[in-house]
Amino acid sequence: MGSDEPDTPRVTDLSPLADLIQDGRLTEASDLLRSAEPWLVAAELPRLGPRERGVAYRLLPKDEAITVFEALDAPLQREVIEDLRSNEVRSLVFQMDPDDRARLLDEMPAIVAQRLLEGLPLRERAWTAQLLGYPPDSAGRLMSPNTAHLAADLSVEQALAVLRRRGRVAETLQVLPVTDSTHRVIGAIDLGALILAPAETGIGELVDDSWPTVSAYSRAEAAARLIQESDVLALPVVDNEHRLVGLMTIDDAMEIVEEADTEDFMRSGGAEPLRRPYLTASIWQRARSRAGWLVILVIGGWFTVQVLSAYEATLEEIVALALFVPLLVGTGGNAGAQAATTVIRAMAVGEIRGRNLPRVAAREAATGLLL
Repeated sequence: MGSDEPDTPRVTDLSPLADLIQDGRLTEASDLLRSAEPWLVAAELPRLGPRERGVAYRLLPKDEAITVFEALDAPLQREVIEDLRSNEVRSLVFQMDPDDRARLLDEMPAIVAQRLLEGLPLRERAWTAQLLGYPPDSAGRLMSPNTAHLAADLSVEQALAVLRRRGRVAETLQVLPVTDSTHRVIGAIDLGALILAPAETGIGELVDDSWPTVSAYSRAEAAARLIQESDVLALPVVDNEHRLVGLMTIDDAMEIVEEADTEDFMRSGGAEPLRRPYLTASIWQRARSRAGWLVILVIGGWFTVQVLSAYEATLEEIVALALFVPLLVGTGGNAGAQAATTVIRAMAVGEIRGRNLPRVAAREAATGLLL
């Protein structure tokens, strides 16, 4: 008979966490962390200082620590690992999904990454090495290799038995790639459709052969946009012979799209992306992300000075003209910002591509003349 006591309410505000740790009230801090959802903890950790962040992570329950860790950005994961003992690090890296582990190892020094890789069990090491073998920013680098797939000649009853045996190691069961006898992908099945089908129905009758696939060597952003546009939960990733090598899931796609949109947004404002939470970036990192673009803008300003110098005599004769220079420069800058924002947004959502550059330039030139 179940208990009538209500479940402990989950907190939605972790802002007191920093003060609790600084005051040494670690028991209260631990209770606060235990009553919060892992995603909320992962969002709060970047707002803490390095010391408080390390203490907060150590106070997490073991069963939630890996979930929180996987939700952090790779640079922040590296900082957390540097604060842990070697045996804790090995346990943490072992529990990570292979795609998240590959991102982390990309951030680590080569010697440290190799040592962590060698400490993994054979199967986990093979999966991680497979991902690291693909080019950076490719779909293969960010896919999950531990997938549950079905053969086309199985019945629904046999397929469900296969999932019960193999499903525990798969990252997702929502989308099930279907392969032929040569392991080539012929489509996919949604888990709901499989469960609702009669037991004797063949998988070949249920497979959706129009389900999109992507090459492991395709750009990760292009694969993520394909998931977004095709409205699917996961995308089978294939090799050059169309054989299944992994699955890109919608949660990974959302992270990739967010990172790409952040990069476009930052560059439209004249800065490079920080690639880490703002409060964890040092002054040097913030300055470095902006310095390059400032140099380019200074060069652009130098050309403005040269134009003004060419008309110096005219300005001396009619001094009132100088009053309009800031107006013209400001209006020109605003018009440029409007054009850049519009075009970058269209690029970010895939409305235009590189081959559309001449057409885009002509349209923006005509718009600029009209304005």
